[in-house]
Amino acid sequence: MRFIDEAVIIVESGAGGKGCVSFRREKYIPKGGPDGGDGGKGGDVLLKAVNRLRTLSHFSFRQRFRAENGSSGKGKNKTGKSGKDLIVELPAGTIVKDAEDGGLLKDLVRDGDTVVAAVGGRGGKGNRHFATSTHRTPRFAQDGVPCETLTLKLELKLLADIGIIGFPNAGKSTLISRISSARPKISSYAFTTLIPNLGVVKLDPYPPFVVADIPGLVEGAHTGTGLGLRFLRHVERTSFLIHMIDLTTLEPDDILKTYHSINAELEHFSPALSRKNQIIILNKKDQPGTEEMALLFQQAAAEINPDIRIISALTGEGVSSLKEHLARLMAEQGSSLSPDL
Repeated sequence: MRFIDEAVIIVESGAGGKGCVSFRREKYIPKGGPDGGDGGKGGDVLLKAVNRLRTLSHFSFRQRFRAENGSSGKGKNKTGKSGKDLIVELPAGTIVKDAEDGGLLKDLVRDGDTVVAAVGGRGGKGNRHFATSTHRTPRFAQDGVPCETLTLKLELKLLADIGIIGFPNAGKSTLISRISSARPKISSYAFTTLIPNLGVVKLDPYPPFVVADIPGLVEGAHTGTGLGLRFLRHVERTSFLIHMIDLTTLEPDDILKTYHSINAELEHFSPALSRKNQIIILNKKDQPGTEEMALLFQQAAAEINPDIRIISALTGEGVSSLKEHLARLMAEQGSSLSPDL
């Protein structure tokens, strides 16, 4: 399935049914009077968040959604049948905006969250409502209220507890494959990961939690370089971030350059995101000459962020203790993971 995190759809509620013009005509009942029933209400269009959907890709094939119209009223004071509501399912974590003015309609964060996007039209009144002492045979009725049409922009923000960020080839995909059942594409060239990957981490006796591997940032991403900032919205809901750094790329003369570069891109995208707590992971300790780089980094970053872990995602060294550390932190904070994931 293609990963699509933005879509534009058109939703249209059902129109109200017409009121009926009818007169009571029964044997032995002269001048029975008007008995036209009301039209039925049009159906609403509702947007509902569900956990079983992960992308907005299904909107590539269908962009217009319309609820059922209300039926017209009938004689003998019979009200027309109301139109059926239409429920449009979205992935949990979808933000719904008005496509024209950008106004927020609803943030559907959790499974089952629902919002009425377009309200069905009211049914028209039958002619029985218009009879008076001076006008006993009204030969007119109301039309139903027309449908409501809205163009909506959908933006998906993945629901994850922890986001993994870092430069390309830092080892993010390898790590997520080590600590979860996710199997992302792994290779040695830049931008192997082109879409976010989600992995559910399970470690008894701790509750499960979700980790998101975000495609690699590069310096200048806020200007559109590399993959730009397209996927950073997917770590905005996370409890904290894993900042992954490749030990083989560190420079002794400016040991914190990589760390500050990524944080600068976060600041350009969202100051709130840049203030999220981070765990720094120095990866590729299995490579020659990285021990000295790790020591220099720890000394330089000790006051900035003391939560620093040194691992080799490739060989698995240090990964088990890291996994337990993450599980413990999430247990203390409370995971946002829905129980049925």
